[in-house]
Amino acid sequence: MAVAARPSEQPNLPDRPTTLREVREVIPAACYRRSRPRVAIALTQAWLLYAAPLVGLALTDRWWLLLPLWLLAGLGVAGLFVLGHDASHGALVQSPRLNRVIARACMLPSFHVEAAWALGHNRIHHGYTTREGFDFAWHPSTVDDYLAMGRLARLRHRIEWSWLGAGAYYARTIWWQKMIRFRASEPRRAAIRRDKVHLGVVTAVIAAVVAVLGWRSGGAFGALWMPVKLLVVPFLVFAQVIGWTIYVHHVSPHVRWWPRREWTQVRGQLESTTVIHMPAVANVLWLHNIFLHVAHHVDARIPFHRLPAAVRAITAAYPSLVRTERFRLGAYLRATRACKLYDFTAGRWMPYPRVRRARRAAGSVACSP
Repeated sequence: MAVAARPSEQPNLPDRPTTLREVREVIPAACYRRSRPRVAIALTQAWLLYAAPLVGLALTDRWWLLLPLWLLAGLGVAGLFVLGHDASHGALVQSPRLNRVIARACMLPSFHVEAAWALGHNRIHHGYTTREGFDFAWHPSTVDDYLAMGRLARLRHRIEWSWLGAGAYYARTIWWQKMIRFRASEPRRAAIRRDKVHLGVVTAVIAAVVAVLGWRSGGAFGALWMPVKLLVVPFLVFAQVIGWTIYVHHVSPHVRWWPRREWTQVRGQLESTTVIHMPAVANVLWLHNIFLHVAHHVDARIPFHRLPAAVRAITAAYPSLVRTERFRLGAYLRATRACKLYDFTAGRWMPYPRVRRARRAAGSVACSP
């Protein structure tokens, strides 16, 4: 692959690039080199980290073992998904066909339709990151949007935008609405339908095999419990992990979402995306550098094992535009309290109390002579 590159230390770079191409030019060419041994090791590790807790879950029903095994199984699903996500971008190996095979296989434990994911995530989320009315992943509601909701919709909003609601948001908004129920127009309709059929058939076969194992060990109850234990609960843990991951990448009091006319690729991919340094063990075992998110958004073709070098190059060239932090639970909790609704005109997040003040203000204006 011929990739334009220049050293990150090259002088006379503008403080604020006008195009994403300028940002990509500071990334060294070495950051685009794929490594089959690294990919093979990562895939082997990911499948082992997923399979091992499943074996444990199949062999026990003790609650004090189920809880950590469910967590490990959900993280295993997430680790596979991250590698499948990279393959869906075409970043894992050189062959487009092999990338597609790897993506479909690695997304199977999370029940994702790869062709639908490629359209929604690769084309829309990456193409219009944090742009009003386009990027659907954690797209904020305005005060007017919230006031127009019914009681159930407001309750759902409060749950999904709470510190514990990321999984519910992801499962409903992204997995169910934008993938499982999604009806694409041509020319993508056939590919998405084919992937849905493939996913449905393989999932049904796996669920049947797991149910038979449960029947042999626990009768009718075991036939129901075993698929729940091995397939459903790990998926729910995965949804929580991935929903939270997307949230912290693009929702924060310091992350701006942009009105349509003000949005640019540089603002969306560089200024409204984050680099979060996670614990090294979690990063090596399951996360595969996905939290080095600025480099991934600047150019999704960069393989996961080259993201650290790409982040260093981008940060050296544009230090004032790359938001870098270490993950802190307190910062996340503060964000979930502050980031409930969004004012696109002022460019700021707001908590729910602002809604009550806006409602009182609207009521006083309506009652004035």
